[in-house]
Amino acid sequence: MMIKVLTKRACVQYDVTIFQTPKRRENKGHMAVYRTTVKAVNRENCLKETFSIFNVTDRIPENYKGRFLSTGDIIFIDEGRGGQYYYQLKPGGWVPINRINLL
Repeated sequence: MMIKVLTKRACVQYDVTIFQTPKRRENKGHMAVYRTTVKAVNRENCLKETFSIFNVTDRIPENYKGRFLSTGDIIFIDEGRGGQYYYQLKPGGWVPINRINLL
């Protein structure tokens, strides 16, 4: 029991920005539509939690003006000194991409 408590990872606040194109399924023209913080234990968990928040009607923030997350949308995770990471939603899941792909 005590080992489980000592090895449990703490949740971290991740700074998340969602990028979407004006029309669904476009490849270019991504613009930032929302920025928030997400509590998660790691980046992978942050991606899952972000997807869950923005694809469940009851969990979407009132001031969110984008659409449900779908294939082609991009999430930017800023960990400060830990680095900056971009992920694009593909049919198989979240795939890391280079920043240059945003343009």
